[in-house]
Amino acid sequence: MDYKSSVEEYQKLLNSTSNRKKECLSFAHFLEEHTNWLTAPASTRFHLPQKGGLLFHSVGVCKNLLRLKELLAPTIPDDSCIISGLFHDVGKAGLPHKPLYHENTSENTRSFPFKVNKELSSTAVAMRSAYLLARYLPLAPEELQAVLYHDGQYIPEGEFIAHQEEALTLLLHWADYWTAHIEEEGHPIRISSYSES
Repeated sequence: MDYKSSVEEYQKLLNSTSNRKKECLSFAHFLEEHTNWLTAPASTRFHLPQKGGLLFHSVGVCKNLLRLKELLAPTIPDDSCIISGLFHDVGKAGLPHKPLYHENTSENTRSFPFKVNKELSSTAVAMRSAYLLARYLPLAPEELQAVLYHDGQYIPEGEFIAHQEEALTLLLHWADYWTAHIEEEGHPIRISSYSES
């Protein structure tokens, strides 16, 4: 998917919300006007460190989350999946007029195309995402948990909700992991066959 397709898919997903469409569109407008949400990279070097990488990743996560939800937990509202899927990493866009990532202009741009903005208060991405969302979208407790703990047990904070995860949290975690590590990084899916000799 190219950048233009990512933007089109993003707009299509936003417009498919129902109960909180007005709030979703208002939040999207705020992000587009006051942050680099549409052009931000997803990381400094490991995870789509390119213009629009964050949007590309977010759209992929949202689409995979909706697929998982249909298969495993069809009673979860689509709006919950769209909001938490699209905006789980919105904190990577930073704050209004203060991006989290800047282009790296030093000599080491090959290894680190982007660098963290040291002028922005240090806050976990998930916390910043929840902060930004809460200003525009009323989040259900399950959605808040999903955004805050979407990295699962890969971060120390994940221990706090161990074995108490809501279904949305688990599905968002696996949609995020699958999107980043299988689809984006191109890891092959290996199926080993076992045969008795």
